[in-house]
Amino acid sequence: MNSPPANNIRSERVSSSITILGSTGSIGKSTLEVIALHPCYQVFALTANNNVAEMLQQCLRFQPRFAVMVDADAANQLEQVLMGQGSTTRVLAGEEGLLAVATHSAVDTVMAAIVGAAGLPPTLAAVEASKKVLLANKEALIMAGELFMTALAASDAILLPIDSEHNAVFQCLPPESRLAGSDIRRQGVRKIVLTASGGPFRDVALETLQNVTPAQACRHPNWSMGKKISVDSATMMNKGLEVIEACFLFGTIPRQIEVLIHPQSIVHSMVEYLDGSVIAQLGSPDMRIPISYSLAWPERMNSGASFLDLTSQPDLQFFTPDLIRFPCLRLGIEAAEQGGTAPTILNAANEIAVDSFLSGRIGFMDIPVIIARVQAQITCRKADTIAIIRQADEHARAIARELTART
Repeated sequence: MNSPPANNIRSERVSSSITILGSTGSIGKSTLEVIALHPCYQVFALTANNNVAEMLQQCLRFQPRFAVMVDADAANQLEQVLMGQGSTTRVLAGEEGLLAVATHSAVDTVMAAIVGAAGLPPTLAAVEASKKVLLANKEALIMAGELFMTALAASDAILLPIDSEHNAVFQCLPPESRLAGSDIRRQGVRKIVLTASGGPFRDVALETLQNVTPAQACRHPNWSMGKKISVDSATMMNKGLEVIEACFLFGTIPRQIEVLIHPQSIVHSMVEYLDGSVIAQLGSPDMRIPISYSLAWPERMNSGASFLDLTSQPDLQFFTPDLIRFPCLRLGIEAAEQGGTAPTILNAANEIAVDSFLSGRIGFMDIPVIIARVQAQITCRKADTIAIIRQADEHARAIARELTART
């Protein structure tokens, strides 16, 4: 038997049995929309935190073998309702249930779309179980990038990025240097360009930002996303996190990654080569495109998204981001450069700060202030064990909660 390629890429047809971690979120819903177009896919398991109403509708439509609710009370409620409907779907609960459906022998593909640090254990378990992992949960790499990539190299797993920017980079790189931390410099790559819309506040007066509401921050001009990632887009923290993610995915360093604001969200990212060539991936701002690409890879299939008509689009514009307007982007880049537990601390503090903003406890511009204060109070360490990573995560969250309670 031939050993798997060093970069964990195989030329296989798409898998048919899928677990969706986080099926009631925006990525999970979009994944189900794509699957509904292609009967060859079988939904093995769906998971959610506590959204019983949405999960019930998904179970009745797609008839998965398992449904997992992280919240035990929600699991009991879902089980009772499904039994009353005559459904054969078996309900599991908690992190144990997530791990079970992420690693089950009947599963070929795992869509990792749980938002935040909660997605790390099942996503890492899916990699260790040699699944085809579609990574929409960037926190898995941000918190435990070195451990995650080491586990990938030691397994037969295939890792495909779902973030539109990283999926675009994946499509623009030479096949032999796409995954598993390959050194892209050996393939003539000069730099990676990650594009960003700039969110809803790219042009508003700076003095008005402290007074913006959660509803305004979640009103993204181009994309339909969940609340947390919408706020991250508004602060551009999502782009700082994506710099960290790109370093691990593509084996590069922060100074080889440039971030440009591209308000039209048509060019999803670019790769610049040493000969002066720049290869870009373009498409409508619709997450079904990277989802369908990754599901079908190395082939392509209908995503259900609209086709791009460049003649009807406004002029494509690109700007250097203002780090005074977007201090979260600067914090993300600095954490990428520092390495170790710095990205874990950044991510944990950001999750607490964003939740506090959405709950009305702090202002929009308090988010980067809270993050910076948390970073200043915790010494960065080498992130070489899950125990150290979890300790840094918990420590950062505790400090962030204390700071947001005072604000």
